[in-house]
Amino acid sequence: MEALQQGVTIEKIFLLRSASGAEVNTIKQLAREHNIPISLVPVEKLDGLTRAQHQGVVAWASLLQYVDLQAGISHIVDQGQTPLFLLLDGITDVRNVGAIARSALCCGAQALILPTSHAASLTDEAIKTSAGALRKIMLCRTPSVPQAMDVLRLNGIQILGTQMRGSVPVYESDLTIPTAIVMGAEDTGISKDVLKRADLLIRIPMVAGFDSLNVSVAAGMILYEAVRQRTLAG
Repeated sequence: MEALQQGVTIEKIFLLRSASGAEVNTIKQLAREHNIPISLVPVEKLDGLTRAQHQGVVAWASLLQYVDLQAGISHIVDQGQTPLFLLLDGITDVRNVGAIARSALCCGAQALILPTSHAASLTDEAIKTSAGALRKIMLCRTPSVPQAMDVLRLNGIQILGTQMRGSVPVYESDLTIPTAIVMGAEDTGISKDVLKRADLLIRIPMVAGFDSLNVSVAAGMILYEAVRQRTLAG
């Protein structure tokens, strides 16, 4: 509770599934206010995380710093930059997140948007895979993908969903305007809500007979098209 009240950056909180009471409710409330994911777990999980007397709750201190999404958008716009963000929808493999961050930084994207649920924890492995990019690119944590989409849309940022059968090839989309690209989980893709609410669904054209790309590779290809268009436009 003290760490939360003092604004210590926390990656994730593990809370005993059966825990209850005023202090537990306070922890949950503070976690919601700071967009910190909570995982309800059995006592065996907590015992495996620490040998200390955990009292039913364990928090992972974050290795990275997070920024409020609206504050992040305002910062980029105030600097005179055209937003190019990636919104990660259900990507749980830390190596994929690290690889996406690396490509994003190289291609001029300013931020990764990470929901607190169904998302990878940014561990040492993620930072190593990113070659340090996760320490340099802006990280915006949000309660959910739909909430992030609402904030983006209110700021005039187009939302492009990625899908193998998207209606428009990536090179026919306009990536020179303020853009957020939604990348989905490798097994299920982007969620149904994103499919319905995205401004446009884009695809990477592929030869017949094979239609599977690793999500980090797909992100890199789309980001390259973004930097190509923006370089030509500039």
